[in-house]
Amino acid sequence: MNTERMCFYLMSNSALFVGVATGVGRLGTNEAQERILQTTWKVYERGRGPVQAWELNCYGTLDPQRHPTEMPPQLQNGLNFSAKVIQGTLDSLPAAVREFVEHNVKLCQPDHIHICDGSEQENRKLLDQMEEQGTIKRLKKYDNCWLALTDPRDVARIESKTVIITQEQRDTVPIPKSGQSQLGRWMSEEDFEKAFNARFPGCMKGRTMYVIPFSMGPLGSPLSKIGIELSDSPYVVASMRIMTRMGTPVLEALGDGEFIRCLHSVGCPLPLKKPLVNNWACNPELTLIAHLPDRREIISFGSGYGGNSLLGKKCFALRIASRLAKEEGWLAEHMLILGITNPEGQKKYFAAAFPSACGKTNLAMMNPTLPGWKIECVGDDIAWMKFDQQGNLRAINPENGFFGVAPGTSVKTNPNAIKTIQKNTIFTNVAETSDGGVYWEGIDQPLASGITLTSWKNKEWTPEDGEPCAHPNSRFCTPASQCPIIDPAWEAPEGVPIEGIIFGGRRPAGVPLVYEALSWQHGVFVGAAMRSEATAAAEHKGKVIMHDPFAMRPFFGYNFGKYLAHWLSMAQRPAAKLPKIFHVNWFRKDKEGKFLWPGFGENSRVLEWMFNRVNGKGSAKLTAIGYIPEEGALNLKDLGHVNMKELFDISKEFWEKEVEDIQTYLEEQVNSDLPYEIERELLALKQRVSQM
Repeated sequence: MNTERMCFYLMSNSALFVGVATGVGRLGTNEAQERILQTTWKVYERGRGPVQAWELNCYGTLDPQRHPTEMPPQLQNGLNFSAKVIQGTLDSLPAAVREFVEHNVKLCQPDHIHICDGSEQENRKLLDQMEEQGTIKRLKKYDNCWLALTDPRDVARIESKTVIITQEQRDTVPIPKSGQSQLGRWMSEEDFEKAFNARFPGCMKGRTMYVIPFSMGPLGSPLSKIGIELSDSPYVVASMRIMTRMGTPVLEALGDGEFIRCLHSVGCPLPLKKPLVNNWACNPELTLIAHLPDRREIISFGSGYGGNSLLGKKCFALRIASRLAKEEGWLAEHMLILGITNPEGQKKYFAAAFPSACGKTNLAMMNPTLPGWKIECVGDDIAWMKFDQQGNLRAINPENGFFGVAPGTSVKTNPNAIKTIQKNTIFTNVAETSDGGVYWEGIDQPLASGITLTSWKNKEWTPEDGEPCAHPNSRFCTPASQCPIIDPAWEAPEGVPIEGIIFGGRRPAGVPLVYEALSWQHGVFVGAAMRSEATAAAEHKGKVIMHDPFAMRPFFGYNFGKYLAHWLSMAQRPAAKLPKIFHVNWFRKDKEGKFLWPGFGENSRVLEWMFNRVNGKGSAKLTAIGYIPEEGALNLKDLGHVNMKELFDISKEFWEKEVEDIQTYLEEQVNSDLPYEIERELLALKQRVSQM
């Protein structure tokens, strides 16, 4: 039985009473309401006087970190309060959801409770409210588009403050040979209790708690999962309405079923102690994003940025879902899903994993340059995949919108994204034009005469300023249904059949344009060995080559060694039709630092070869690292000059170093949890490279 995450303090002339309410689980259970009343009282003599009383923590033991002269401000008014329900009724909620809400109302102490119905009327009201408060600004050039500028300290996912809590560290990450794990951050239950207690009591005072019922995946799909997020941010509500299926229909579908419990606060109770920057509520000093997979809980504090606050996204759809997938026999992956139709009308679906800001959205929405070929988008970021009874790997996009990186998006690089974001879109940290439009680096649209720019820092901007007008990780949040090439089956409850899986990353040198894995086991190794230049989507600085296995390094919900074993186990499934696995690299550069491959729509030429390979056609040449296209197998008609020799050069010297780096990484980071099959594939690659 866990100690409830709340303490209340009463002073008397002779003693300090510390009340610890007992219960089961931080976010409420079927018995939580009753157990909160079962209060255990502990009495401590003041001893040396009242100053010493506040050295006691929530466990009734000494806490030398607590300031000795003042009561924690979030507890000064105790827990006797009432919150007014301003939309919906608590009676209308399923019993477990109501209990979850009431428990956290007592903890967070909001002034109001708003049960979201997902309606257009509700959305309009919240957008108008945020505009009035200065949180967002209407972009008059477009239809129902809005701009949010955040506090400059709250602009990206923060890996260093994103943790997973399990009893044993090894459940979350392999124990590295030395140093800290790079495959996730584990926090002990005890440390999390302290962190939670320092943040959440009273954190929503003066604010509204929004109850956000949401479905990851189409309602009614056997692959979908439901969550309930409690948040004090209307920006989160408006964004979740775009990114998920949200509102009353979700509650109706849930009934008495299971759901993931999500709690989010910007961490700024009212009245404010210091002014906001850009009217953006956040608490960077205390930001924490925590996942409790054993309890199916996600807890986020201090950040309003989408990757940290839209808890259906990476937190649920990858970290928690990957753990669910392991237990239930499916895959939750950081992958786009696209459909490819050849000129004869034959269609195949591929899933592709790239690190954030490496072109997933551009590939998912590509306009192919090859005549007669068609690309359609199922999803641009996350895939949930499960083998059906016929052995087909079926995939759904659990999201309902695109949360895309704005810089670099243009009519040339992604015309379909540009068309998608013309209405009903929330932009974050892009620049604004003086005529009410948006602007960013790489938009490839010259400003009209007399039009000026305001940067993401809310200052007038000119190119001479020497810094970008839009933050490198600035975003658009837009409905997937608006995409002109959205796949007709993008919401099919059974999912679409995946016949090919693509891994890729930014590799300026050494890695060829495309190669095919030798087997399923070799393909899993290729995913494990992925490396890429760091991107702006996380807080890393500079262009260092980082290991990013499966493009999941920041998103694993459990031990990576066990994750690899789970992928390998797919080959043991009876009648499983295993997809072919490929690796691509659109980003190889020549000696002058220029890209060797034009990319974007021309990537359809590479997809054509993969399509043919899945079909049992398309000639290929065996190399030490896998199969590459035979000379003439790639359709280069009308491409112009491309140095194919350099694009496909496989240097023995480079790959000896690559194998050495991969081996060091796997031995150091995965250590004793590395599956034997991966070790065997590594040694086989090493042997093949040595014979080049």
